[in-house]
Amino acid sequence: MTRRFSSPAGLARWIVGELGHDLRMALPLGIGKATHVANALYAMACEDSALALHVLTALTLERPQASSELEARFMKSFADRHFDGYVELDYAKDLRRQSLPANVRVTEFFLNSGAWLSIPQAQQNYVSVNYSAAARDVIMARPINLLAQMVAIDESGPQPRYSLSGNPDVTLDILPEMEARRAGGVPFLFVAQVNRDLPFMPGSAEIDPARFDAVLDDPAVEFPIFAAPRRPVTTAEYVAGLHVASLVKDGGTLQIGIGSLGDAVTYALILRQRENALFRRLIAALTDEPRETAPFEEGLYGASEMFVDGFLELYDAGILKRRSHSGAVLHATFFVGSRDFYARLRAMPESRRADFDMTPVSFTNALYGDEAHKRADRVHARFVNNVMKADLFGAVQSDTLGDGRVVSGVGGQHDFVEQAIALRGASSILMLNATRTKNGRTHSNIVWNLERTTIPRHMRDIVVTEYGVARIKGASDADCIARMTAIADARFADDLAKQAKASGKRQVIGVETWRGNTPERLGEILAGPRERGLFRAFPFGSDFTPAEQTALKGLAVLKQAGVSKRALGRLILVGVGHRFDRAERDALQCLGIDSGLPDRFYRLLLAGAWRRAGRSSRG
Repeated sequence: MTRRFSSPAGLARWIVGELGHDLRMALPLGIGKATHVANALYAMACEDSALALHVLTALTLERPQASSELEARFMKSFADRHFDGYVELDYAKDLRRQSLPANVRVTEFFLNSGAWLSIPQAQQNYVSVNYSAAARDVIMARPINLLAQMVAIDESGPQPRYSLSGNPDVTLDILPEMEARRAGGVPFLFVAQVNRDLPFMPGSAEIDPARFDAVLDDPAVEFPIFAAPRRPVTTAEYVAGLHVASLVKDGGTLQIGIGSLGDAVTYALILRQRENALFRRLIAALTDEPRETAPFEEGLYGASEMFVDGFLELYDAGILKRRSHSGAVLHATFFVGSRDFYARLRAMPESRRADFDMTPVSFTNALYGDEAHKRADRVHARFVNNVMKADLFGAVQSDTLGDGRVVSGVGGQHDFVEQAIALRGASSILMLNATRTKNGRTHSNIVWNLERTTIPRHMRDIVVTEYGVARIKGASDADCIARMTAIADARFADDLAKQAKASGKRQVIGVETWRGNTPERLGEILAGPRERGLFRAFPFGSDFTPAEQTALKGLAVLKQAGVSKRALGRLILVGVGHRFDRAERDALQCLGIDSGLPDRFYRLLLAGAWRRAGRSSRG
């Protein structure tokens, strides 16, 4: 019988009474965590050292962390508004302060990108595993005795209906086995916390309430779920998105991820559909090789571990419309999106929401299990994933730094690369920015040889930067080196070619293949469309006010300058004599910077940063 609770503390005491003082609690990744349940159990563990609490989860979401004084000022303006009412996980706060009690342990198999690099406990307890194997190798292997999940509710009918909403991912994979173990006498509880801010997703995510051992349902414990702020899209990202969009076949299958590169791909696909003549001209300006440029008639089917905002944009644009054998236009395993994304899903009639079937990760990230139908659905698949760095041999680095610190995790990247190999006519497309700037110095993200790899060279297929497409599947090392060098930034390509020649792996690479690989050329290609209002910084709307958007431009330049005194000094010199326009004055006010002497340094830095950003947008 399902028990009903309105008090998190009362539910926590009942759980301990049922399971004892050794709790191994699984929480879904991202927004699916039963926050108040977890916080109540954590509070009990903090008070009682005899209560052992092991949290097994992934992607613990927090308010953004500032890395500088100016960022902190920006966060004060933005985060207080955007995350108003969001309830954070108390274990995460103490983990960040490195003050977890000895009887509490947190294990994650995917970290919020870049958020835990300096936290030793988070780094030490990270488990590197493919997303498709997390249920078996992380959660079931411990094993857990408690699963606590946030759920959506539909109260429109005579009886309430429940849905795992944006997180059926690991739950639907572990639940049958845990229920079978319980039937054999192994203690296990499945508890739910209702949150009416979660969109109710029908289909595979809908769950029989009789499977819950307990439900926490009270308006006092509901809150706005985590909404990811939409980030600006740069010129380089837009051009990379154009390249990827010209690799997608009509009638095919698509997987994309969250973030500005995913938004760039989405925008380019919609441009191909709505302004086809312009799309063709842009592709012709970027390459002379044959590409996919026709509008979508059959449309695309989505098979993606993550349901991102971009899929909704493609759905509304009439591109995401090819139906699978089950009738859905998208199968995904979890979502984290913008506030607008959640609102649009909640506002949809259920008949349209049913087009998006939220499924277990074993369905999206692997072919085994109903393989015949999956193969029939996933024709001409294009699995698009972001990476940090790539080497000339086609290996990529996506999750871990050279010193071993984990930025994020493998997630499903290897799963989809593996699927691309197994599916005839499929492609794994790995995207990256050709360069990055840190402490005032620009570095190439394409290097001679990587010190750490996420996807090894023998699984190489397609790599895309803003400078082109490297088709390296089945290529010899010499050809792979030539094609990867051809999509590097011109400032670094010559040195890469020299390293290849010195190694004996490649003799001659023509400089003409990369001479035009400059940011200035990319700016020129997009200049005309931008005069028409296209390729804006926020293609699908912004969560930031106009003043905050202006502030972001300056902060992005300052982040590239980092702690370099030389780079910061140059910005100050550039900023001397700058006259702030209306938008910049509003941004200064947003950042709490006044005209007094204490803030003069920040004013000069921002003046230089805005001037530099203006030059970059023109070039």
